[in-house]
Amino acid sequence: MANKSFQYKRFRNIGVLTVFAVYFLILVGGIVRSTGSGMGCPDWPKCFGSWVPPTDVSQLPDDYLEVYKQKRIEKNQKLAGYLDNIGFDNVSSAIFSHPSQYIETEFNVTKTWIEYLNRLVGVLIGIFIFLTVVYAVPFLKRDKTVFYLALGSFLLVGVQGWLGSIVVSTNLLPITITIHMALALVIVAMLQYAVARADKNSFSAEISYSPKLNLLLWILATVTFGQILLGTQVREEVDLVSFMLGGTERATWVEKLGTSFYIHRSFSIVLLALHVYVALQIYRLQNRRLNMLTSAMLVIVGAEVLIGVLLSYFAIPPVLQPLHLTLAALLFGVQFQLLIIYHYASRKAENPQVVVDK
Repeated sequence: MANKSFQYKRFRNIGVLTVFAVYFLILVGGIVRSTGSGMGCPDWPKCFGSWVPPTDVSQLPDDYLEVYKQKRIEKNQKLAGYLDNIGFDNVSSAIFSHPSQYIETEFNVTKTWIEYLNRLVGVLIGIFIFLTVVYAVPFLKRDKTVFYLALGSFLLVGVQGWLGSIVVSTNLLPITITIHMALALVIVAMLQYAVARADKNSFSAEISYSPKLNLLLWILATVTFGQILLGTQVREEVDLVSFMLGGTERATWVEKLGTSFYIHRSFSIVLLALHVYVALQIYRLQNRRLNMLTSAMLVIVGAEVLIGVLLSYFAIPPVLQPLHLTLAALLFGVQFQLLIIYHYASRKAENPQVVVDK
């Protein structure tokens, strides 16, 4: 029994650490984008051909711009050819013909090291998730789902790494960034569920099951997921406007954004109202753990709306951009945790056992 308890605690600790590390990576990724450091390293996985990036342009060859641009083009040609062979003609065409891959990015030591640190955090997360898989092995005898969730998250991190190389080679092709964000949220959700499921027996049937509330929680998490992805697309438009204006005239950026921005901004009001309504339903259950998570959810969504207003009406302050993204991801995480806890805290009430007197 003690051994099983140790195994669970070890798995839980590394799982929780990995979840927070992913959130930290999302924050770092937001800083990379807000500082324009996404192409600080023009190649992948190395940075300017080295595992430790240069600190001065004098360490690079005179024709480094052309060299790394050509490497990106060659990699994109191979990717486009592979996609074309398996039937993704339109995607292939978009990657190969997108003008961003022909943009030359001059060396900037600050941006290079910001991007390099972003990659180091990614490697650290890879190590954490590998340990999560190792510590999940004992669950093969008790609950195979826990192990396969951990293994699945590890495989997705590998996909994330590969996608990161595509993001670099295509010079931040918009659709790749959105997919990158979506996968990060999926990884977080898988890890959260794995940790909770490993300790499912500790949950007691304290509340009655409500199909309506369960559906509302799923709708809330799904809609938030969609809003985050839409926000990622808005951010891509911001980057495009910034590039077109050379980073100047920041006060005019918002008015140059497309329909996605106005949908994202307007829908935030609907989303706020939905959060308040769901919160009221949860508070009625008078469950301490659910109430704490619900209060955290309301605080985060309130902060998100406030930051969104500041971004919209105060020329998109760079310092608020990564914070907006990170809080959005954290909001989704809290919602998913609410779903998990509600599921386990009401599962016995949903399927009560019938006791027959002998």
